[in-house]
Amino acid sequence: MTSRVGIERTTRTSGDAVTWLSVYVLLLFFIPSKLVIGALGSAGAPSMIFGLVSLVLWFLFRLWSLLRFDHPRRRAPAHREPIRTALWVFLFCIGVTYALAMSRPISPDEISPADVALLAAASWTGTLLFAHDGIPSRDRLETFLWRLAVCGALLAGLGIVQVLTGQAWVDRISIPGLTVTEVPTLFTRGSFPRPSGTAVHPIEYGVLVSMLLPLALYVAFNQVERGRIRWFPALALAAVIPLTSSRSAYIGAVIGLAIVMLGWPKMRRRVIALLAVAGVAAMSVVTPNLLNSIVNLFVGAPEDPSVGSRTGSFDVAFQFIAELPLFGRGLGTFLPKYRIFDNQYLVLLVTIGIIGTVVFVALGVVAAITMLRLRRASSDDRTRDLALTLVASVSVGFVSLSFFDAFAFPMTMGALFLLLGVCGALHRLERDGGTLGIG
Repeated sequence: MTSRVGIERTTRTSGDAVTWLSVYVLLLFFIPSKLVIGALGSAGAPSMIFGLVSLVLWFLFRLWSLLRFDHPRRRAPAHREPIRTALWVFLFCIGVTYALAMSRPISPDEISPADVALLAAASWTGTLLFAHDGIPSRDRLETFLWRLAVCGALLAGLGIVQVLTGQAWVDRISIPGLTVTEVPTLFTRGSFPRPSGTAVHPIEYGVLVSMLLPLALYVAFNQVERGRIRWFPALALAAVIPLTSSRSAYIGAVIGLAIVMLGWPKMRRRVIALLAVAGVAAMSVVTPNLLNSIVNLFVGAPEDPSVGSRTGSFDVAFQFIAELPLFGRGLGTFLPKYRIFDNQYLVLLVTIGIIGTVVFVALGVVAAITMLRLRRASSDDRTRDLALTLVASVSVGFVSLSFFDAFAFPMTMGALFLLLGVCGALHRLERDGGTLGIG
């Protein structure tokens, strides 16, 4: 069946939630994470502030729509929004852990990080809700996916330039009103430079580009109305992933591709498989040392100190978990001076307990199940492809959290919550015919 997307158009093409979210993506991707408003410290990242404003606007829009009895939402029957419901439960768990942490003796240097963690969660929530309820039509959703893919491609291009030139470049960025918390540097692994784009660390950068790869492939295969340029994001992201020298990026890319390929036509799967083989063959000829380095990342993993540090963290984590197993010691209160786990799920078990961690994982599971149900119920090929693509991107994000303490990395979590919001938007638009939205 051919797709109906592109036929259903709305007259509203500017100044809506998609425009707002596009600005958020620009702030998140292209202002280096180490540039903040100095007076606000770690809570002063422009993307975080923008997310908090999004949350306030979402509440105002919701209140206005509830007070207007002639508004379509007042006339429409109430529908259950599973992703939003899962989000509220997660936020409730965070609130409980914060209240418990502040009600018992706590080290003074843990209070400020706990407050910042609460603000970060509120910011990510604002982004999720604004995307979930604000994108006004399927056509505008497609526009936003294109913009997200293009921004990802530009970020990939920056990473390629960093590798080719051996320079970070972002250390030369100066924005009036923003303070550098730490001068960005170019990381290396062995003799190979590791790109980080504008991210805090190459691991975060690698996870982000692997999360965006399925979306870029969706754009390439489905948004044919954009012509050949639609392939640019997918090619750029696919080109930078081998250069990341990051196990997280490689595993994420494999997971994302494996999921989307399950729903692809046989011919498309064969083409991508052939291109992958050709890419590996070309790498073995052009840069054999890089290919050997990638293989050694996995073959030599047992002897890698970073892997040993991660596996050695379990015993320490379980000691902290046993002290406060249900709700933990409070989000943000487990400081690096105690231990760096390089595993966000261990950090969550310590800080928000077993209940909070299960609820957080449930947020991702609910999003995936919602998309899979939508895919099964839809007869539109493009919708089915997008639903599975979002499952792939969200799955990459949630799996990758086990490789680093992602809540300390704003770009990863901002993008992940944004994708969860896009999942909710697709579900709402397909259910309601794309006629409702907050903005």
